[in-house]
Amino acid sequence: MSPAYLSADEFQRLFTDFEHTAFRLEVRDRYNVDEEAESVRRFLADNPDGRVWKRSWLDNIRKVTAAGKLFERVRVVSLPLTDYSRYGLWSCQTNIAAGEDIRYLARDAAQGVDLPQHDYWLFDSRKLVRMHFEDEDDRFLGAEVIADQTAIVQHNYWRDVAWHYVIQRDEFANKHNEDIG
Repeated sequence: MSPAYLSADEFQRLFTDFEHTAFRLEVRDRYNVDEEAESVRRFLADNPDGRVWKRSWLDNIRKVTAAGKLFERVRVVSLPLTDYSRYGLWSCQTNIAAGEDIRYLARDAAQGVDLPQHDYWLFDSRKLVRMHFEDEDDRFLGAEVIADQTAIVQHNYWRDVAWHYVIQRDEFANKHNEDIG
């Protein structure tokens, strides 16, 4: 049975309507996002852009964090970094400047603590949204709300475990000799 995906509007409202916290676990080495494709291409050609397509996202982060809400993200990445992960390490500086707390965890460390192999958002520790992607081309398929309380508790546990082992973006870049902006 196919998952019941949120509409684009329902999904977008999650990022403004949460009360306290929005947490994301990212476990893929690549995301195929149309809005970002040109930015990735320019970064890989040593001609990075201003990420204009990202402005509304950054404006929302500023707005909700100014209201005292937390945006947190853990990126699980393979080493050496893929081109996309290098781009993400560079690009996330604007998210961090806007108020999002993005941290990194090497994939082997994540596997050592049994983190899941899927992406998810967790809002206010009680609304779990599983992210679905096409395995062959890494395209986002949709977001599914998971109402099962046992699954919500498990994902809260995974969030806490991941957060225990992560390192901040700059420390991660320095540790892995990534001279990215």
